[in-house]
Amino acid sequence: MGMFLRRCSRRKNGKGHSYWALVESVRTAKGSRQRVVAYLGELKPSEQDGWAHLGRSLDGRKPDRHSLFDPPHYDDPTDDEPVLVQLSGLRLERLRDFGDVWLSLGLWRLLGLDELLDGLLPQGREEVSWATVAAILTLARLCEPCSELHIEETWYRKTALEDLLGVAPEQIHTDRLYAALDRLLPHKDAIEKHLKERLGDLFEIKYEVLLYDITSTCFEGACAGNALAQRGYSRDSRPDCPQVCIGLVVTEDGLPLGYEVFAGNRHDSTTVQEMIACLEQQYGRAQRVWVLDRGMVSAANLQYLRERGGSYIVGTPKAMLRQFERHLTEQDWHAVQGGVEV
Repeated sequence: MGMFLRRCSRRKNGKGHSYWALVESVRTAKGSRQRVVAYLGELKPSEQDGWAHLGRSLDGRKPDRHSLFDPPHYDDPTDDEPVLVQLSGLRLERLRDFGDVWLSLGLWRLLGLDELLDGLLPQGREEVSWATVAAILTLARLCEPCSELHIEETWYRKTALEDLLGVAPEQIHTDRLYAALDRLLPHKDAIEKHLKERLGDLFEIKYEVLLYDITSTCFEGACAGNALAQRGYSRDSRPDCPQVCIGLVVTEDGLPLGYEVFAGNRHDSTTVQEMIACLEQQYGRAQRVWVLDRGMVSAANLQYLRERGGSYIVGTPKAMLRQFERHLTEQDWHAVQGGVEV
């Protein structure tokens, strides 16, 4: 059994009218049938809501909760008929992106980062709280990865964050965005620890296998104020620019667990022991399997892992592969197709 409103339409004297009926769905020996409980006549929007609420109550159902996407209802006693709008005469102004930033903001709050940063970065005399600026930076990185200048000049202005956060576009500028990054850096360990615990609660993350790799980012200019900015092996094909190396540890599901920034002239293999020590200091020592590419492999690193009783999966250096290759090519092989090497 269930009750619902049914809309009926008719024309009288050349004018369209709508009236409503409260309909009951019942089961009979011949199947489901619908029975009109009462004809309700023409109803205003507020009256429609009232009858719908009554129907749910008679069914024993709880009233529906309003969501963010429910259209507003206006109780205007003079509004007898719906207004017909000529769509070709509509003009759209100040279009703004809503869905992606609304969902991203919901994820930010689901992770509890708003409450965490409110505690780590208490409100002072600034116009916009640092926790809010951190949210804007993160949402921009998730929805449209871009520079802080692009956030100021383009991205923020075309989103609905002004209404969702109550921060005017004029208040979002590069000075404030860069300053927020400086405010966040001292709390790096606390943020990483919070994310590990929160993500673990939400997704039951496994930490038995950890993958570690190095990337780099380069800078234009001399970067005289940054001691870590050095010239080294450039993954961006820009050996002329100073750079820093960034080591990232992720779980087998690809969720980040921690990162460290190293000098741009560091070899990948020299960062392994430091990174493992940082992770163990923060999360404790456990029996984990470390997965490293061949750039991380060195005799010292493998000995370090063995002495700690750790397990690892590493890429074999090319020099060692060539030794195996020579041994294999001495066997009785024949070419399947010319010009193909494996």
